[in-house]
Amino acid sequence: MKKSKLVYALLFLTVFAIEVLIALFIDDNFIRPYGGDILVTVLICLFIRAFFPIKTKVMPLYVFLFAVIIEIGQYFDFVKLMGFENNQFISTILGRSFSFVDIICYALGCIIFHFLEWLVLNKAKARL
Repeated sequence: MKKSKLVYALLFLTVFAIEVLIALFIDDNFIRPYGGDILVTVLICLFIRAFFPIKTKVMPLYVFLFAVIIEIGQYFDFVKLMGFENNQFISTILGRSFSFVDIICYALGCIIFHFLEWLVLNKAKARL
């Protein structure tokens, strides 16, 4: 496995563990609703990079657009429209309540991922 794929995979597993810990053990009005939404787009970016480490600069934008589409689906209660309202797993993964603040959190997560990746890659180039 290529070194960058391994790094992204390990970071994905770390952020995934943090997301699970937030979901299971944090019940507040800030970290769970906002931190979790910010981290979910970081998580998706890391997952994609673990399999496709090609440095597509706009990949975080694609992840953001995907998240917005999911959020719009929540506005129209896509889960219910598809007949999965009694499926707890699908309801949890896709969500059932629209929030414009979630879209802002998704944007922040993608910006954070893009900035950190840019920072790390520029430091690596400077060492060469």
